[in-house]
Amino acid sequence: LSGGYSPTSAAGAVGHLLARRHGGQKDTRLTVPVRLLAQHQQTQRIFTIVMSAVAGISLLVGGIGIMNIMMASVMERRSEIGLLRAVGARAKDIVRQFLVEATLIALFGAAAGMVLGVVIAYVIAAFAGWAVAWSLPGIALAVIVCMAIAVGFGVYPAMSAARLDPVAALQTE
Repeated sequence: LSGGYSPTSAAGAVGHLLARRHGGQKDTRLTVPVRLLAQHQQTQRIFTIVMSAVAGISLLVGGIGIMNIMMASVMERRSEIGLLRAVGARAKDIVRQFLVEATLIALFGAAAGMVLGVVIAYVIAAFAGWAVAWSLPGIALAVIVCMAIAVGFGVYPAMSAARLDPVAALQTE
């Protein structure tokens, strides 16, 4: 309701109007489901909290996955990193290389997730008879968050790679 009216006061006003139109007789009964509305709002709040927690845990798991992939890459490419450092690559060049790789992994993951999400949304919508709504700002925010998580969780492996001693790294092979 607009104008700051409560559902109960609006129902009372409608009841008085109907009684006047029916010659003063109260031959209508209006029910205001205030408790049902409050319960619905509480259910929506709980659902939002639970879904936010699931999303947060998913982002954390995804970030840890990116970090593990990047740490494995650092371990597998120790000699390459040592060679790059031996021929003059600076530590920040190594950091940049690994952060770009982490970002690309996240970008491909975000693209795959969006395609899968769209397919699932259309399948559910087809069965339920719903329409799929697009939100470009929402999609952009999802990609930005994905990239931020990739960079955040890619910093440690990138710094580990940059700190490798070139001589020791070249001797590992």
